[in-house]
Amino acid sequence: MAETLSWQAEDDTLVLRGELDRVTLLQFWEQRDAALAGIRFLDVSRLERVDSAGVAMMLHLCALQTQRGGSLLLTGVTEKLRTLIALYKLHNILPCADDRPG
Repeated sequence: MAETLSWQAEDDTLVLRGELDRVTLLQFWEQRDAALAGIRFLDVSRLERVDSAGVAMMLHLCALQTQRGGSLLLTGVTEKLRTLIALYKLHNILPCADDRPG
């Protein structure tokens, strides 16, 4: 099975689909500036797989939006991705819109 990544803007949300890993993120990396214009939310619910390079990309996207004077919140975070965020101790710098105090 070929690994793929696609993205589409829906209002102020950028929806990622497929796999976000070191193999698939190059094309998105090259188009990240244009893809993030006007984006406030990153919907990751349709990602089938994310590796550490994908998590690093998400961190970069959040930092980029902050530099632009905005913010970027993850939505649709799966349990697998939530586990990666916890393992890397990133919950304070990789904001998830659907985090609930617990």
